[in-house]
Amino acid sequence: MGPLPFAVLISGRGSNMLALERATRDGRIDGRIVSVVSDRANAAGLDAARELGLETAVLEHRPGMDRAEHGRRLSAILERSGAQLVALAGYMRILDVDFVRKWQRRLLNIHPSLLPAYRGLHTHRRVLEAGEGHHGCTVHFVVEELDAGPAVIQGRLTVRPGEDEERLSARVQRLEHIIYPRAVGWFAAGRLAWRGGDVVLDGQVRVPDLVEEDA
Repeated sequence: MGPLPFAVLISGRGSNMLALERATRDGRIDGRIVSVVSDRANAAGLDAARELGLETAVLEHRPGMDRAEHGRRLSAILERSGAQLVALAGYMRILDVDFVRKWQRRLLNIHPSLLPAYRGLHTHRRVLEAGEGHHGCTVHFVVEELDAGPAVIQGRLTVRPGEDEERLSARVQRLEHIIYPRAVGWFAAGRLAWRGGDVVLDGQVRVPDLVEEDA
């Protein structure tokens, strides 16, 4: 079959995109990134991708462009690239329902919380304000409802006394760079699927794998 062609969607620095790209080079992912797509022309991750020789595309919001049109244009970009998997990596647009349905089961996201807790934005701040003892990140399949798809793997850490948002964010991101390549690697190897509402790994229905910080 050959390496899995996949696309990565970003809006900012693209640190998870870079983690995925490194994993394709060192053999943890039997795949290749065929397109890096951003909704922001000035996203730093685009320059990083180009320096690595990756194909890039920009799909910025235009006056009058609704979510459905964005989804159609995005899907066309992905189809031209030949991507068989789409990895959302800090893509800051809510995806159209038709787009999600078209790519469902081939659409992964990394979210900075231990889902189902703390869906949406500003998760690190909210965790600190709530005085939570644990925090982390989740790779999940994408469904129509925001951050509600079945979880594949999670990274968990203990919130340290007096920790601020910036330090907590950095620690969570390090976990993201561990678990996202692992999940994409499973998918590329044909080990991971979503069937009948369940996450299946190596033919077995699984609860999300859990990676502890420094484990």
